[in-house]
Amino acid sequence: MVSSKGSLVDLIALVLVIIGAINWGLMGILEKDLIMGIIGLGWGIARVVYIVVGVAGIWSLITVLPRLGKS
Repeated sequence: MVSSKGSLVDLIALVLVIIGAINWGLMGILEKDLIMGIIGLGWGIARVVYIVVGVAGIWSLITVLPRLGKS
């Protein structure tokens, strides 16, 4: 399912970055927090999700983004 140009970790990171981007868009436009709405268990769990999404963004910057120009 994952091509030879990317790994499963890259795919997961990309999905998390997309989820994070959608969440920021919803927060900006509708003042709704998608993560808190889905999880609904409080700030502690949501904070962990935000950290994971942030790490995915950094992972994408370091590994996925540089490969886009080499296609």
